[in-house]
Amino acid sequence: MNNSAFRALSYGVYILSTWDNGRPTGCTVNSVMQITSSPATVAVSVNKNNYTHDCISQSGMFAVSVLHEQSDPSIIGTFGFSSGRDTDKFDKVKYSVKGMMPIVDNAAAYIVCSVEKMLETDTHTVFLGKVTDADVLENKPPMTYAYYHNVVKGKTAKNAPTYIEEKTETGKWVCSVCGYVYDGETPFEQLPDDFRCPVCKQPKSAFVKK
Repeated sequence: MNNSAFRALSYGVYILSTWDNGRPTGCTVNSVMQITSSPATVAVSVNKNNYTHDCISQSGMFAVSVLHEQSDPSIIGTFGFSSGRDTDKFDKVKYSVKGMMPIVDNAAAYIVCSVEKMLETDTHTVFLGKVTDADVLENKPPMTYAYYHNVVKGKTAKNAPTYIEEKTETGKWVCSVCGYVYDGETPFEQLPDDFRCPVCKQPKSAFVKK
């Protein structure tokens, strides 16, 4: 089976958020879809190992922030390559409370849902949510999964349902945390010491040559 065939499907890049006993938390996801229009229902797939998964199960609500093409890539890294168990992901990300849920300000739109049903697979739970609030934040093109990979040059977290292990070209400098491959015009060795990964904000020392 050629897993690359799944990449022909259409995906977006979203920040899934909820509450953790009064503290906002969340993770990056790419599998969100509208199931029905009336009543408006949305489905999101979440890895059972994600801390956000447990928080949604307990709170019974979640929000989806739809990132746009100009959204700061570091948001994806912050929510995609660290765990809410030991990290306050919203500490350095501007957010608002809409429909009683935390949402990322730097996004194209948001959708708030109450959990109606949970469909279980071996590794993921599909949360079906009834939409309770939604609005457009910025009139900018939503970021697609393809745009994230081809333009932002970002990588997929291993807990994502669309994760496919990739082999990196030799001779490239790669972020050991998120897998971002540096391909700038300036040789990596000549970058300033304060250079940071544009996706997960790790320091230059986190990069390894492969």
